[in-house]
Amino acid sequence: MKNLSIVALFRFKENHLMEAVELFRKLVVETRKEEGCLQYDLVEDYENKGVFFITELWKSVEHHHQHNGTDHLMNFRLQATPMLEKSAEVYKGYKTF
Repeated sequence: MKNLSIVALFRFKENHLMEAVELFRKLVVETRKEEGCLQYDLVEDYENKGVFFITELWKSVEHHHQHNGTDHLMNFRLQATPMLEKSAEVYKGYKTF
């Protein structure tokens, strides 16, 4: 079974940055408690204001699938969507090297 790597890119409107950080904080804290979550880190782009990305590492695709149904992720999506410049971009894959 291969670990699943994910990078999720978010672009928030400038007037919502403080709210975005608080939403992310809650999401990261709860997600790190999930079974199969090996890494879940928030990174803020230092050159582009309002750009954040989450780097994720899951024990399996199944564990990530379970994450997608959690209340904390669904609440994050519901609250964050109106604050985004555009839809999040999500890239999934397996480590090559």
